[in-house]
Amino acid sequence: MPTHTLKLLRREEAAESTMSFYFDKPAGFQFKPSQYLDCSLRDPAETETEAEAGSDLTWRVDVVVASTIEAISPVVDQLMHSLKTSCCPPEQEIAVEMALREALANAIVHGNHEDLHKKVRVCCACDAKRGMLIVVKDQGEGFDPSKIPSPLARQSILSEHGRGIFLINLLMDEVQFQKGGTEIRMRKYPHATR
Repeated sequence: MPTHTLKLLRREEAAESTMSFYFDKPAGFQFKPSQYLDCSLRDPAETETEAEAGSDLTWRVDVVVASTIEAISPVVDQLMHSLKTSCCPPEQEIAVEMALREALANAIVHGNHEDLHKKVRVCCACDAKRGMLIVVKDQGEGFDPSKIPSPLARQSILSEHGRGIFLINLLMDEVQFQKGGTEIRMRKYPHATR
């Protein structure tokens, strides 16, 4: 079993603290420009200038994760520790952690098929007014989320697939699949009771 290391780099800026984690990032590994994540919490109708003026960004992190199941827990544990100390209220911790764990597992297992040459990228951002955003992107072929049957449907009750996406939708306030199903965007609003 490979040894996993987690390096933390911190850069302080005016009103924003940005952290970058790289999990077993091999020398020379790069995501292509099309694979970089938009981790802004702005509403689609806002311009960048309007979003910056209304932004209260308190924390942001980018993570590159190896496509191994063993990578999931250390990364989720580190991200949750940072989220808990920056913007995740105690009543939302379990929901956010479970959704993050499911999204990461789906990206590694179903998206990248545990291919060690592929990576998963995770971006988290917290804004005092807009809540938190977690984006998980894999390097797989993607999928059509509308083709995943509900695990509550009679014919799917015994199925081994589809429960992760179902749980994520229950646990988070907003869930969107983009880039052909290779990217999931999950939002949790401040003081949400869900």
